[in-house]
Amino acid sequence: MSFKIPIAPTSTPKTVRFPDELIEEVEKVIKKTNCTFSAFIVEATRNAIEELKIKKHKSKAKN
Repeated sequence: MSFKIPIAPTSTPKTVRFPDELIEEVEKVIKKTNCTFSAFIVEATRNAIEELKIKKHKSKAKN
């Protein structure tokens, strides 16, 4: 699964604190795209969860 910069979906507000450096890096990546900071973080989180599921599945398959 490759990471894709998403278009912002409908959502519910949630306050999360990020290190300043991470905010700066995300803003550089999404600059001049049709992606909001929030949409990027949501997609990155989905991607991370999917990766964890794949790793967990592979780990169970080895046992």
